[in-house]
Amino acid sequence: MIHHCVFVHFRPEITVTTKQGLWDELRSLVGEVPGLREVRAGANARYEDLDHGFADGFIAVFDGPQGLAAYQAHPAHQATGAKLVQAALGGLQGLMVFDLDLP
Repeated sequence: MIHHCVFVHFRPEITVTTKQGLWDELRSLVGEVPGLREVRAGANARYEDLDHGFADGFIAVFDGPQGLAAYQAHPAHQATGAKLVQAALGGLQGLMVFDLDLP
């Protein structure tokens, strides 16, 4: 299974409501994108102060690489991804992606 972890450093003016809308859009892809099992999103709980400004994020869980590839190519993901990039501080510089291939 692939755990697609995306950490976001949002622009300061991005509201909690806007963030929630982005997370809801991503969650709506479960059941629509083959191989996408789950999306969990929210703010960093900050148990350690090491987020370097990446204070929000989500984890999408896929059956495997094929599911991640289907997600990346899906028009709804691309639309939401474009909104996420626009909301991130510095565009793509405000995103960090880390994929874990776990059993």
